[in-house]
Amino acid sequence: MASRDDIKFLSNPKIGNKKKKYCRFRKFGIKHIDYKDPDFLIQFINEQGKILPRRITGNSLKYQRKVAVAVKRARHLAFLPYVTDLLK
Repeated sequence: MASRDDIKFLSNPKIGNKKKKYCRFRKFGIKHIDYKDPDFLIQFINEQGKILPRRITGNSLKYQRKVAVAVKRARHLAFLPYVTDLLK
């Protein structure tokens, strides 16, 4: 009988193995999200400058709201751009 290494799959066998998403703020105990730190906030916006949703970032509702407020404040004070071409 052929071993698993000898079998060639037509599709990727790791498709169903997703890592569990977690809220990085709860895991690392971050209480305050600073709007004056654009390097940290860039993790939560995509290349066009849009805020990434919870289902992608894995943030809890409480911290996703705080991230959204911090990004909007940083945009207002020109720490982050509103719209851009290839931010990252």
